[in-house]
Amino acid sequence: MTESLPPGGVALSADELEARWADAWRPEHVAERLAGVRTPWCIAAGWALDLFLGGQSRPHGDLEIAVPAAGFSEIRDRFPEYVFDAVGSGRVWAGARAKALAATHQTWLRDPASDQFLFDVFREPHEGLTWIYRRDDSLRLPYDAIIARTADGIPYLVPELVLLFKAKAPRPKDQADFDAALPLLGQARRDALSGLLGRVHPGHPWLTALTVRPSRSPYPGRPSREAYRGEL
Repeated sequence: MTESLPPGGVALSADELEARWADAWRPEHVAERLAGVRTPWCIAAGWALDLFLGGQSRPHGDLEIAVPAAGFSEIRDRFPEYVFDAVGSGRVWAGARAKALAATHQTWLRDPASDQFLFDVFREPHEGLTWIYRRDDSLRLPYDAIIARTADGIPYLVPELVLLFKAKAPRPKDQADFDAALPLLGQARRDALSGLLGRVHPGHPWLTALTVRPSRSPYPGRPSREAYRGEL
């Protein structure tokens, strides 16, 4: 965010948010609509971990994707029949005008006919094709290193970065996501996540669990995800 939040915006209650996210899209729906875009993008947050795991591990209240901020216009152009609302500090600015966009990093796609939210776009800081961690701008990685793909080509944020975002203030679902992903994290991913946590969240309780040797997958018959490109 580069500016203070503009005036206005609407605060939605937890019940309103749950109701208006009830029709959130799934990753394959977004991937179909974004086929062929030039800007790098990926599924983020809880759904990204499920794509890494190879199956849905829990219900998801929404769907998030991440894009470099300068590439947002290309994403927006793929959805002319919908509206993007800017979101920040618990408030929603309908229509995502320039000032609200500059002051926030989240943008919710809304169906104007039903007022339902369909997915969330994180507009991430970057320099060209170098991704910048928005909580510590010294952490920079090429986009090629942070995006993996499912067997059918859906791009997703590598699990070590998803878990880094979740580590700041883990909620019960974040702990459940870590517990589900841990057995499938090979040594390279464990080492990467340990290094990231040690750098950003020294003494984090997940560090102890990451020192235990990887065990068998909790999803019998599913192959290891370590074959994906994007190791850190």
